Amino acid sequence: MLGYIRRKIQKHGRSIVLLSGVALVSISLIITNHMADSLREKEQHDVELWAAAMERINRDAMGDYTGDPLIGAIVNNRNNIPFIITDENLNVVSYHLLPEKIIQNPEFLHRALDRMSADNTPIVVRFWWTNEHNHIIFYGRSSTLMMLYIFPYIQMLLIIVFVIVIFIAFRSTKQDEQNRVWIGLAKETAHQLGTPTSSLLGWIEYLRSQPIDPMAVDEMQKDLAHLMKIVDRFSKIGSDTPLTVANVNEVVGDTVMYFRKRIPRNVTLDYNGLVIDTVKANMNTALFEWVIENLLKNALDALQGHGSINVVIGSDEKSVWIDVADTGKGIAKSNWKRIFQPGFTTKTRGWGLGLSLSRRIVEEYHHGKIAVVSSEIGKGTTIRVTLKRA
Repeated sequence: MLGYIRRKIQKHGRSIVLLSGVALVSISLIITNHMADSLREKEQHDVELWAAAMERINRDAMGDYTGDPLIGAIVNNRNNIPFIITDENLNVVSYHLLPEKIIQNPEFLHRALDRMSADNTPIVVRFWWTNEHNHIIFYGRSSTLMMLYIFPYIQMLLIIVFVIVIFIAFRSTKQDEQNRVWIGLAKETAHQLGTPTSSLLGWIEYLRSQPIDPMAVDEMQKDLAHLMKIVDRFSKIGSDTPLTVANVNEVVGDTVMYFRKRIPRNVTLDYNGLVIDTVKANMNTALFEWVIENLLKNALDALQGHGSINVVIGSDEKSVWIDVADTGKGIAKSNWKRIFQPGFTTKTRGWGLGLSLSRRIVEEYHHGKIAVVSSEIGKGTTIRVTLKRA
């Protein structure tokens, strides 16, 4: 039973937290509003009692109420309710818990009286000897009552913040769990590929001793070396990856040269890195080659068998960048950022992980940037990788 409940909580954790937050806010609003209404009724009753006591005193021609301690205590009770007492011409006779500047400024005083009249109906205190010189009590809400009205919204804000924090925590936990799964899968893949690659090395040495075209064996050797690079890349996922100063021209050039012999006949692949000055940057060679390889593969997919790819290295005093431009089908501007999200792909086959992995390698491991700098449907796309220059 406990296991079933635990699974339900894990499955619907965010929904439970959200519903709990809504329920707490609703209950808090109901309770505090009820308390605020009760306190407001009490304050109205207190002011009415105070006004009645003042009328009682005014029945004495001398205004002497010292003989009745209860009436005196009621009249002298100023509590925490702000009020203004005026005559019938709205001239201030007395006030309580209001700044002097409001009383002295006619405009501010008028606003205060209007606000108090909106909060509570003014009470007229009648004198026994005349009906022409009555007093009017304007009163507002006490600080306690105001806090009761505001408190639910403070609670609501705190609960919203709490729900957001819990949501982020759930999301981070789920993402960490997914990362651990992918890291474990990558390392297991590297481990499983280790044995057959070692065996293939032996078979290639055997083929060299046979009457076979040496060029074909050399190409097989290159493909096997590339496969071993892939194994090395997978083994590095999730591990500390030290960066060293490397020749960007050579690192990018090795990948370009490997692809040149393996691209379709109607595709051209140009590269300027062999004819410009050497540019260096801090990088992990195995992982950065993976980035360039993913960009070239995506460019080839976009060309669909014909067109051109141009790989250009540029630099300034602080940065070095590598542009991979193709003349393929292009990317809609709304998808320029989405193509780097895990699972996003426009191809019928594939998991949409290549560019996502490339962004992670560039941004998290190399502290650089990768982005689409230009693209037009039917004309092509340029993606740029930027690193700090060594």
